[in-house]
Amino acid sequence: MFKVTIDGATTEVEPGTSILQAARKIGGSHVPPAMCYYSKLKGSGGKCRVCLVRVAAGSEKDPRPMPKLVASCVTPVQDGMVVENLNSPEVLEARRGVVEFLLLNHPLDCPICDQAGECHLQDLGFEHGREGTRYQEGRRTFKPIDIGPYIKLHMTRCILCYRCTMVADQLTPNRVHGILWRGEVSEISTYIENSIDNEFSGNMIDVCPVGALTDNTFRFKSRVWFTKPFDARRDCPTCSGKVVLWNHGNEIYRVTGRKDEYGELEEFICNTCRFEKKEMSDWTIEGPRNINRHSVIGQNHYEAPYQGLLKAGRSLPPKKDLLAAKTEEVQN
Repeated sequence: MFKVTIDGATTEVEPGTSILQAARKIGGSHVPPAMCYYSKLKGSGGKCRVCLVRVAAGSEKDPRPMPKLVASCVTPVQDGMVVENLNSPEVLEARRGVVEFLLLNHPLDCPICDQAGECHLQDLGFEHGREGTRYQEGRRTFKPIDIGPYIKLHMTRCILCYRCTMVADQLTPNRVHGILWRGEVSEISTYIENSIDNEFSGNMIDVCPVGALTDNTFRFKSRVWFTKPFDARRDCPTCSGKVVLWNHGNEIYRVTGRKDEYGELEEFICNTCRFEKKEMSDWTIEGPRNINRHSVIGQNHYEAPYQGLLKAGRSLPPKKDLLAAKTEEVQN
């Protein structure tokens, strides 16, 4: 086991573990942000440069610092390594620069974007962004297109993290989209619209950290913080059937996979569960979803009144019953 210290906190990890994974083992503010890295996708990481850290000591045998900042998601730890994340002004300044670069062409679509409220770029911009932009040139623009029966592509919002192409490579039999052209004109496309049609294509929406890939069945229906997420399951022959239902009253507005505290899917789900099962009778409700990330979704504090009201196989109780439960809880 290798010992690594990140912002003063020490942990032991297996050889070959990246600095980012070691930081996630410690948790809290020690974890660098990441926009392109996805632990369940092979080859991800090293593209967005958001997770830059400073290695103050390379190892116990060679304690010299590394000459430049390194991407923590693709840099393996060494025994005795000392890493600075939030403790380094150099790292924070570099991260502000990377965020500014990511926002050069990203439009101010937050008021109309379906990803608002659970967007990693919003969180990143709030924590490390500048108050204004110094960019004076014109932004690149693209028209939204349907790249499948369920998916709308807003290439203008894309930050080229490559996650969606990796999902297609590693999860589906035939990849029909990818990165076209080079440099500032690079874009994700298919050449032929509506050509993405396979059983797991919807996972591209879940892995996208911004609002570049959106669910056509959910577009403009509601802001995400007005919906209530519930863990649910069904017997599915294609996938695990474990999902999150985003409800408005007794109506299911959308279905997504379950994500961990870093916004990564615990398990990939099929399109049948995601797009075709929108009735409460299709699902066994396990309980309210606990939103761990510092998102506006978690500000509703909706968990308490629902506790104990949902049993396996039951639908949501009427709204007035929930209000009575909340009132009773406050009185007690």
